[in-house]
Amino acid sequence: MADRLTTSCDIESRPDWDELLENVTIRSPEDIRKAAYFLHDIAQAKGFRVALCADISSRRPMVDAEGNSLNADIFGWVQQRERWWQDAQYALHSPVPRACRYESEPFWCDESGFHGSASNGFLDDIDVTSYFANKSKMNGRHSHLIIVPVYLPFGQISANSFPWTGDHADSFPQQFARYGNLFGALTRRLISGYVSVSRKSSHIAPNCRLSKREAECIRWASIGKTDEEIGEIISVCRSTVRYHISRAAEKLQAVNRTQTVFKATQLGYLGNSY
Repeated sequence: MADRLTTSCDIESRPDWDELLENVTIRSPEDIRKAAYFLHDIAQAKGFRVALCADISSRRPMVDAEGNSLNADIFGWVQQRERWWQDAQYALHSPVPRACRYESEPFWCDESGFHGSASNGFLDDIDVTSYFANKSKMNGRHSHLIIVPVYLPFGQISANSFPWTGDHADSFPQQFARYGNLFGALTRRLISGYVSVSRKSSHIAPNCRLSKREAECIRWASIGKTDEEIGEIISVCRSTVRYHISRAAEKLQAVNRTQTVFKATQLGYLGNSY
């Protein structure tokens, strides 16, 4: 196909990272298809398939400039039982997107659970038994996956996996060590570009800057503190707390306290509130 690139560069040792990243860079909708093909070709050459999800909170499939599904048309998930993006409950009941909420670096998965470069107790607590027991789901016959989470602006989380098609499962940790960072870098570049060119609306006011006091009040509100309690904590009166939260709502174009907290969280003003 004319829009498909070859993967002639050496990715086994000392890869030309600039060239690799350029080939998955998306600057316009017209770049989506060739970037997806490039990622597909590299993964396939190494014994992996590709499954991408730009937003685990949305059922909207990833598509090219013509509206064709990337997962079906390019990555080959064509059987009805494989079309996980059409399952409205997938992001809620599947352990893969759940795990991507708890980890930001590439990790891998098999029937015994999730494994990464560093210990993560949240991943250890996730039961993957039913996921691998039900072979009709997305993982199909694949028993090992490299998983790449991508954290995006406004709190969006992208969950992506690379199911392994090879044999000799005992060698998979070496496969992850060899290709985990490669797939991670390429996927982050592709997904960030895709989301950028696909975003159709601005739901947060541009150049919104909260003051230190406004962010502080919202942070305490986000963990359930009342205006009076917040006032006692930061040594101001209740009316002052209300003023700061009201000002923050105006800046964020929020209609109520809940939305104010939500939008402030999306912009990273609150950090880890717990």
